[in-house]
Amino acid sequence: MRTARTIGILLSCTLLCFCTSCKKERPSGVPLSPLDISINVNNPSYADIAVPGGWIYLSGGSMGLIVYRSGIDEFVAMDRHCPYRTAELCRVFVDDSEIIATDTACCGSRFLVTDGSVVEGPAALGLQRYNTTFNGTTLRIYN
Repeated sequence: MRTARTIGILLSCTLLCFCTSCKKERPSGVPLSPLDISINVNNPSYADIAVPGGWIYLSGGSMGLIVYRSGIDEFVAMDRHCPYRTAELCRVFVDDSEIIATDTACCGSRFLVTDGSVVEGPAALGLQRYNTTFNGTTLRIYN
């Protein structure tokens, strides 16, 4: 009898672990837009991301992209669609500090350009990030 109870408890715990680990993390409140673009970072049009710390705007995603070069071989690509009140279609812009992306007219939130995290609310979620790969010349941004 005790063995059957122990097996039942173990089975319940195992099922509980599987069920809670199946949740998919919601990256932000921005609707997912299909994206798969590649750019040659050596093209003069992209001179602003030739060195770490540089950033550019690109078309794509929901409301356009901010691409930030965080290292020699590392890039961060974020959607410009503010994740607060997404139906209002608020678009963030990099301010004069070149470290903060904000939209004071619509969503009133501020985000770090380096990773899209919230600096100041009311947004609770960071900017939608996209996957990036870099082979030394070509940057691919995709989801």
